[in-house]
Amino acid sequence: MSEFIVDADHAGIRLDKFLVSVMPDYSRSEIQRFTIMRNGMPARVAEKLRVGDTITVEIPQPQTDIASENISSDFDLDILYEDDDIIVINKPRGVVMYPSAGNKTGTLVQNILAHTHLSALGGQTRPGVVHRLDKDTSGVMVFAKSDAAYRNLVKMFSTHDLTRKYIAFVWGIPNWTGADITGNIARSSRNRQKMTMVKSGGKPAHTVVDVLNIWPHSGISEFRCTLLTGRTHQIRVHLSAHGFPVLCDPIYGRGASRLGSVKNPELLEFLREHDGQMLHAQILEFAHPITGEKMRFKTDLPDDMLELREVISV
Repeated sequence: MSEFIVDADHAGIRLDKFLVSVMPDYSRSEIQRFTIMRNGMPARVAEKLRVGDTITVEIPQPQTDIASENISSDFDLDILYEDDDIIVINKPRGVVMYPSAGNKTGTLVQNILAHTHLSALGGQTRPGVVHRLDKDTSGVMVFAKSDAAYRNLVKMFSTHDLTRKYIAFVWGIPNWTGADITGNIARSSRNRQKMTMVKSGGKPAHTVVDVLNIWPHSGISEFRCTLLTGRTHQIRVHLSAHGFPVLCDPIYGRGASRLGSVKNPELLEFLREHDGQMLHAQILEFAHPITGEKMRFKTDLPDDMLELREVISV
């Protein structure tokens, strides 16, 4: 229980703004979930304060979450870095991030909890989660172990004050070596599981694309994609909308229409057997949320993407 007395400098402001100023370790959204009393009576966060008001705050204990109730170690974690505040993981393809209606166990979060603790500020099913990768996208991720690290990482990702680079194998041969792709992204009105580019509404999205390799005989290219925003399915949506869908992407890949043109039998077999986009989060750079130290992590491509490169390089 914490108690504060309102002085003249804070008279007339909203209760939640006052608490943000006197409890700087907590965000306004967190504070709005606290039990708050004003002069002994339950208070609303929008109330305007007066000099001499006594404000008491009770911070609820973190709830036991679904993830920690079902911790498991179904696969070996590829830990790139760990300290008291963060843990950096190389996520494998095919692993769901956290528990949901169709995935109660075997998630990445539950495997991390079998190894160490995570900040409870992420919520009941997403402790420590400050960003996400799709089930079939592999690569480097950071999770928060301490509450202070969680708050600072959330700010970092919301302001895009970090670097995220992905490798994608795509259909198509561009006539350019680099491109800036912009365009708002929103959830599709026809398929709620799918995102789409829209002319109005949605959220702004920006992806910088560099061409790393092309294989004209296979009609396939390798791109490096740098995220300047972090929208759901951003790279997959932007590339598909501009005519370069990611290989083996079951939602945006339009793979069936491409298979008829594939002459390489090994490539055809690979494409028919693989389900899951050829997309890998290769590089993550950020300032350590507590020490400020510059950190850079680069991960190798997963085996299936290396196999694909060998197949199309023959």
